[in-house]
Amino acid sequence: MAMPTNIGIVDTMIGFPAEDFKMYDFIRAQLKDPSAKFDFPVEYMFKNVPKELYGSKDPISLTLHEMDRFGIEIAVIGAGGDVSTKALKDHPDRFVPMGNVDPNRGMDGIRDMVRQHETYGVRAFGAFNAGYNPQIGISDPLMYPIYAKCIELGVPIFACAGVPGPRFPMWPQEVRLIDQVMYDFPELVFVTRHGCEPWEDLAVKLMLKWPNLYYSTSAFAPKHYPEAIIRYANTRGADRIIYAGYFPMGLSLERIMTDMKSVPFNDNVWPKFLRDNARKVLKLGA
Repeated sequence: MAMPTNIGIVDTMIGFPAEDFKMYDFIRAQLKDPSAKFDFPVEYMFKNVPKELYGSKDPISLTLHEMDRFGIEIAVIGAGGDVSTKALKDHPDRFVPMGNVDPNRGMDGIRDMVRQHETYGVRAFGAFNAGYNPQIGISDPLMYPIYAKCIELGVPIFACAGVPGPRFPMWPQEVRLIDQVMYDFPELVFVTRHGCEPWEDLAVKLMLKWPNLYYSTSAFAPKHYPEAIIRYANTRGADRIIYAGYFPMGLSLERIMTDMKSVPFNDNVWPKFLRDNARKVLKLGA
């Protein structure tokens, strides 16, 4: 049950410490509670956010250094922007690009998905339904062209599910909404992000029901992984749970990997959780 070493971890959510915190302005613009407008919009949820890393003159080297410290072979990063573009160009063996979607853009957004796929070779798209302005539910008709295009391009979608950290309404990310999407798009590979709480038991039920539904552990320190998810991984769900971190957005890799040693996964779960399931979903090969 001990966490193995030298496994070549795939981290399905990592980033680079930016020059400042302007990257979160799109979230702050929607917040009404003045007490919620931190540098990092969900700072109230995390201890020791690694803010001291922001402003680095060489954020790519910094992230690579942290990856090497903790055995992360490949990391999924957002496509677009000067830093990410340079990272993908200089280190194609270490970074995998993920595109973004915005259902409020209509067909312009769909055409942009194709552009991202052709320009960066994205292997997945990410959705933040509670964070769209205006908000759009996971099963809203405006999302359906996005799901169809993901299938057409042969890539999964990673979507935040559960109560969002920023202090705005949660309804767009209720886990029950995923059921209708999987019914309407059985070919879609759908990976949840950010915990699915407080509906993690429902998330497990839906994974039992839908073979293309997965769960990733982004934005959670491992000591807080839901018991239902650990139990599912150790029984019927070893092939469906995917590791994702949250560096440097809210957690240091040191915090994540220190906590990880205490997670009670069975021996057969570890390689699938840390590497194999992500490689399968992202089509990274053996």
